Amino acid sequence: MHVAIIMDGNGRWAAARNLARPAGHRAGARAVNTVVRAAARAGGIRTLTLYAFSAANWQRPAGEVQALFGLLRRYLMTETDRCVEESIRLNVIGRRDRLRPELARQIAHSERLTAAGTGMRLRLAVDYSSRHSLSEAGRRGGDFGAALAAVDHSSPPAPAVDLLIRTGGEQRLSDFLLFECAYAELYFTPTLWPDFDEAAFAAALEAYAARQRRFGRVSEGAVEHA
Repeated sequence: MHVAIIMDGNGRWAAARNLARPAGHRAGARAVNTVVRAAARAGGIRTLTLYAFSAANWQRPAGEVQALFGLLRRYLMTETDRCVEESIRLNVIGRRDRLRPELARQIAHSERLTAAGTGMRLRLAVDYSSRHSLSEAGRRGGDFGAALAAVDHSSPPAPAVDLLIRTGGEQRLSDFLLFECAYAELYFTPTLWPDFDEAAFAAALEAYAARQRRFGRVSEGAVEHA
């Protein structure tokens, strides 16, 4: 099973508490730790993809962007060893040519250290735009799936998304995994990302389990009329 999450609501969480936006992102980083561990324990989740920083996020204030990348680097530095211990394979997808060299080196280092992981695969989408990836993959030609994986630095290629979760109350994909979400079940919750805990994640999985996935076929028990 492949679960993807658009982690939305950090800024609003901070504003509701009269805090600066970076405080919301720090709280959101703690929620990442909670959900990653819950997913690893859930069983059956082979891939978890988290939308950490979109290509559009470069338009945010420079101080906020710097804070986000600082949190990402800190996460990689502190959580890589835990991923090794828990056999989680870490993979960062998206562009790398616009990242600071020290962050790009940390990404490569974390990926190397966790490459032998045989448990859940954790993918962090950073400077990611699905439209950019699709355009670049089409330009390269050849096998589209392999080209898309190469553009995204997704090694090995990830399976299609089964469940897409978006927190924060918005109901859109925001240029995230458009190709991979072709038949994904969509789950939207008003819960802001810093408040999205293990119970909220379990509720999303429970809602997914109750759905009937047809992939274009007629549902079981349906009666067709001429």
